[in-house]
Amino acid sequence: MTKTHTYANDTLVFLHGFCESTKVWEEFTKPLQQKFNIIALDLPGFGENTQSMHDYSMESMAEYVKQQLDAKGIKKCILIGHSMGGYVSMAFAEKYEQMLKGLCLFHSSALPDTDEKKENRNKTIEFVEKHGVAKFMHSFVEPLFFADNRKKLRSEIDLMIEIGKNTPEQSITGGLAAMRDRPDRTNVLQKVKCPVLFIFGKDDGAVPLDKALEQCHLPNNSMVNFLAKTGHMGMFERTYETRLAIQKFAETIYG
Repeated sequence: MTKTHTYANDTLVFLHGFCESTKVWEEFTKPLQQKFNIIALDLPGFGENTQSMHDYSMESMAEYVKQQLDAKGIKKCILIGHSMGGYVSMAFAEKYEQMLKGLCLFHSSALPDTDEKKENRNKTIEFVEKHGVAKFMHSFVEPLFFADNRKKLRSEIDLMIEIGKNTPEQSITGGLAAMRDRPDRTNVLQKVKCPVLFIFGKDDGAVPLDKALEQCHLPNNSMVNFLAKTGHMGMFERTYETRLAIQKFAETIYG
């Protein structure tokens, strides 16, 4: 999904999370298209980008992002990564910081998996291999949303389940292993020169509040949004607030 804006330099690049696709950004980015050049990419193995792959690492995905931006003639951008997309953004920032006007970790983290979370990734890989993608998606998606939001966001939950069910099993198991094995990139947050926006849900089980607090002070220039009654899916759970945070962040950078 690409919306060309008159000011091609004012580019926001959106990277989706695990078992997601550009569809999670379609409605979210529409108001932003009036002010910015919006690019949303299907990361390798996900969405419509499901050609056979051997490397699902965050570094490999970051190289894909670089190739796509080069092909579109984008020299600098604000990179916005949700969850796994944030891990890819950190790998991109480590190697291509000169291309970043800003960086947003949207329910994401520069920290590596804990030993407990690595073990959970392994168990999830075993579950998917044993029971299949569809059964996994029905158990995976709903807990990403804050409990009180699930009933009113049933259509959004169903959308995410459907996106996930169309994801190849190899992409799911490969992505899980890649997230499990990603390194600690908090040093990148400390070194990065561009402004960094953090968006956290106070009820996000995937990025707990204590882990959020460990890293939001690391950049030289950071803005932080903590959202109450919000899980891991702020683009659906708190659409107005998260969109406004990104818009104001981009306006601060681009003017």
